[in-house]
Amino acid sequence: MRGVVSAGMINALEDLDMTYAFDAVYGLSSGALNAAYFLLGDSWLPVSIYYDDLTTKRFIDFTRPLRGQSIMDLDYVFDDVLQLRKPLGYEQVLSSEVPLYVGVTLVDKLETALIKDFADADDLQAALRATSWLPGAVQGTAQFRGERALDGGLLTAHPYELAAMDGCTHVLSLSTHPVLEPRTYNPLVLRYAYRYLERIRAGLGDGYVQALRDNEKLLEQLRESMTSPTPDPYVLDIGPLPTAPIVKRHDTDPGKLIAAARNGYELVYCAIEGHPVSALGTTRFRAVPKFSIVGDE
Repeated sequence: MRGVVSAGMINALEDLDMTYAFDAVYGLSSGALNAAYFLLGDSWLPVSIYYDDLTTKRFIDFTRPLRGQSIMDLDYVFDDVLQLRKPLGYEQVLSSEVPLYVGVTLVDKLETALIKDFADADDLQAALRATSWLPGAVQGTAQFRGERALDGGLLTAHPYELAAMDGCTHVLSLSTHPVLEPRTYNPLVLRYAYRYLERIRAGLGDGYVQALRDNEKLLEQLRESMTSPTPDPYVLDIGPLPTAPIVKRHDTDPGKLIAAARNGYELVYCAIEGHPVSALGTTRFRAVPKFSIVGDE
C-alpha cells in the first residue's frame, strides 16, 4: 500500500510532460506496477487503484490465514483489477519507446534478477506478479520462467541500485520512505521475517537482513550527497518529508492513502519546478485530486 506514494509522484511527472524524459524505467514490487501505468500515460489509474480497489477485504484480510489462505489476494489484483476494473495494457507497455525493467527476487539463486526482454504480455504479467509477491502476506512463492520468485525488493538495498547496476549515470529515484530519517524495525517482526524466509530457502533471511543494513548505508550516502556531490551515478532520491505520516504496508484508510499520494505529487512538483519544500503545507499551492471517467460509455 506504500506504493500509493510513488503513484502520486509519477502522476506529477506525467502532468509535467516528463513521461518520455527517461531512457528507461526500473521498478520493484508495487513500484513496477506504477511504472507500467506511467509508460501508458495512465498514471492517474494506479493512484485510484490503491484507495478504490485495494481498501476492501477482497485484497487484504487478516482472517484468511485462519482458513489457510494468504492475507493478500494477488489473483484479485491481476485477474480482476488489472484486467477488468482499470485495465493495464501489457502489449502497450511492451511497445513503449521507453523500456520497463522489472526487478524480481529469484529464491533459489539468492539474487535480484533484472528482467529486460519480455517474451510477450504473459511474461510481463508474470514478472509483475512475481515482484509483487510479498513474503508472509502471500503464501509460498511465485513462479517466474520456471523458477521460484518473490518480491523484487527482498534482496535489493535500494531500488535505484537496479538502474546503477545497469549502467545508468543519472537516476531519479522515487522512495516511499522519508529520505532523511533512518528507518526503525520492530525486532519481533524482523525476527519473524528472518525465520520465515529461511524456511523458504536457507540464506534468504540472511540476504534480507543484509539488504536492510546496506539500505541504511546507501541512504547515508544519499543524505551526504545533498551537501557534497558524489561520483556517478548521480541520484536524486525524492521521498516523503520526515513530518509526513508513514503509510504502512497494510494501511487501508482511503483518506490516508489519498493524502499520501497528494504529498508525493507535491514533493515531485517542488523538486522539478524548483520550489522549496518549505512551501509544502502552506497556502502557496496544493495538489488537488481530479476526477476522470474510466471505462466504456
